[in-house]
Amino acid sequence: MELHNLKPAEGSVKSQSKRLGRGEASGSGGTAGRGHKGAKSRSGYSKKIGFEGGQMPLQRRVPKFGFTNPNRVEYKGVNLDILQSLVDEKGVKDTLDFNQLFDLGVVKKKDLVKILGRGKLTAKLKVSAHKFTKSAKAAIEAAGGEAITL
Repeated sequence: MELHNLKPAEGSVKSQSKRLGRGEASGSGGTAGRGHKGAKSRSGYSKKIGFEGGQMPLQRRVPKFGFTNPNRVEYKGVNLDILQSLVDEKGVKDTLDFNQLFDLGVVKKKDLVKILGRGKLTAKLKVSAHKFTKSAKAAIEAAGGEAITL
């Protein structure tokens, strides 16, 4: 190690960006790259979201319609074919509840689970979930399992 090959530690030196407003000789003095006059040249300027320079913004031009229910309950759908693949590949045995689905990465911690009826289920499972479709419940019981609503 000698003086000519010393380097600062990785990540300790910030990028060599232009130093704005440090005199004319720096090449970026005067207006410091902001142009002349106007709101954008001044300190403290921040554009409002959706502002279009005084023109009526798109969000206000487009007609509004419909209704969004503020009390809607969102469920994460899990189909029967996914349950069957968990039995085949992940080694799920007799029961399948929310904690197992979470541990296997099928659902997130705050999800509400609804079992849907796509696919076929051949394994005898005791499935616990927040909701079931009629077809899913029938398929689980037809396979000899049990559908438990949480």
